[in-house]
Amino acid sequence: MTRRVLILGASGSIGTQALEIIAARDDLEAVGLAVGSDWQTAVAQARGFGLDLIGVADPEAASEAQSNFAGTVLSGQSAARELIGVTAPDIVLNGIVGAAGLGPTIAALTEGVDVALANKESLVIGGELVTELASATGAKLLPVDSEHSALFQLMEHESPDAVSRMVLTASGGPFRGRKQLGGITVEQALDHPTWAMGGRITIDSATLMNKGFEMIEAHHLFRLPYRQIDVVVHPQSIVHSLIDLRDGATLAHLGYPDMRVPIAYALTWPERAEVPVERLDLAKVGTLEFEEPDPVTFRCLGLAREAGEAGGIAPCVLNAADEVAVASFLEGQIEFSQIATVIEQTLEDVGSGAAKGFEELFAVDEASRERASEIIYGLD
Repeated sequence: MTRRVLILGASGSIGTQALEIIAARDDLEAVGLAVGSDWQTAVAQARGFGLDLIGVADPEAASEAQSNFAGTVLSGQSAARELIGVTAPDIVLNGIVGAAGLGPTIAALTEGVDVALANKESLVIGGELVTELASATGAKLLPVDSEHSALFQLMEHESPDAVSRMVLTASGGPFRGRKQLGGITVEQALDHPTWAMGGRITIDSATLMNKGFEMIEAHHLFRLPYRQIDVVVHPQSIVHSLIDLRDGATLAHLGYPDMRVPIAYALTWPERAEVPVERLDLAKVGTLEFEEPDPVTFRCLGLAREAGEAGGIAPCVLNAADEVAVASFLEGQIEFSQIATVIEQTLEDVGSGAAKGFEELFAVDEASRERASEIIYGLD
């Protein structure tokens, strides 16, 4: 049976690789796609897959798309959510970057549609509410992040009480081993040693905030307390995650870093697709290195753990402040080392508390962005 796939964030690296996988398989069909503002890519993709409906979040870009596309263009921030209702997919691949991805995740789960989740913010911002919604509707959350896909596969035949610890691996980013983060340029921060990713996630990897977000995601996906979730730096990025079992065994998921593997697994689960990637040769790799992360230099990792343990609205504040701070760094408004400062101050100023509903989280997100912007404005 053919599985109907809706791609959100189709112009990004996750979206484009997902479409490559779909094009190569008879059991997958692209039924729609959405982008933020890259209408040229969206139109080209739609033509290539014979689609007559796309979504473009940016209204001006949507207008340009409609002028160059014979089909229908849905416009605005609600375009991705509208596509879910119109295309009736079997699964939604959510590759949207940032808090904008939360709404489509909610919409898909509400309709009982499975979500292949590459949008971290859905679980960082609304983890408790999102997982409750998935449980209520019976929709599945299938992780696309390489680390969480690895954990999902390692955990698939293990009961939660059999697992004593989860370990997420981190490449360490371009500044691994540095003891001070002053004077770092945007170009240096974007030069990731292992993965080719978008701007925000690359900077988050450089600060280790990305790994902090992944701890929060793992907590919600696998219902494990934070004291049983650890991070280890592994610069080769061959081991994607590990689990320690109560009998003393440790299981690991290995492979060369290639996002096509977790994308294909999420789209074809519970089957395992043939993916044309290089097979791991441990003799060729030679040496695998592991070391503890540096929480003093890379303060964002600790801030994320603290926010996750606080729960409620705190992770929402964390994410909003990070989005604003990273954008400001990329625009040259603040120093790389000030990203953590902005986040820490925003967390202190906005505070914490229970998350009573999605509308409250959206309000907290907005308030946190405003506060982070004020803090940035006040920096020397």
